[in-house]
Amino acid sequence: MALRIDDISINTVIGKGSEIKGNIKVNGVVRIDGDIDGNLETDGNVIIGENARIRGNINAKSIIVGGIILGNIFANESVKVLANSIVIGDILSHKVQIEDDALVNGKCISIRNEENYTMATSKYLQSKAIIEKASI
Repeated sequence: MALRIDDISINTVIGKGSEIKGNIKVNGVVRIDGDIDGNLETDGNVIIGENARIRGNINAKSIIVGGIILGNIFANESVKVLANSIVIGDILSHKVQIEDDALVNGKCISIRNEENYTMATSKYLQSKAIIEKASI
């Protein structure tokens, strides 16, 4: 897993009981224990607590999922989906780990080779754009 113990210096916390509507863009490590209705983007790591609920896409360096996500996950390094968590959406990362008793409903692209990963991600994004344009 790309997230090491010395990487844990949390810059932003969205606490339990908090609710945010709208897109969020922050720097560094983010810990989510509340609800987000919007996309989350950071250049650091994301830790999603077991009580967190996110309806939107997440784009980060690495992501640990402990709650519920309804949206796509894009992580340059790694994604870990913990037991009893739910992801309804696609996962794109170099490394993906899904624990027993986790629920994932979506496509998963997990390729370590950078060139192959970039090519597969590009094809994925192009196909998503075509589908979205056709549904308009």
